[in-house]
Amino acid sequence: MRAKVNGTEREFADDSTVAEVLAEVGANQRGVAVALDGEVVRRGSWAEVVVSPGAHIEILTAVQGG
Repeated sequence: MRAKVNGTEREFADDSTVAEVLAEVGANQRGVAVALDGEVVRRGSWAEVVVSPGAHIEILTAVQGG
């Protein structure tokens, strides 16, 4: 299954969850927010929400500083 992560098309196993996608791309699971097709996915749902083929996933990292 192909999906875009932060604008880059990638290949994932069929029926991958948001948590599996994060693990596969090596994203830190602390201090991040995830949007799937423009909708924020709650952290507690990452292991349950299945990514559909052609989905757009945005992984946003909180940064601190000034």
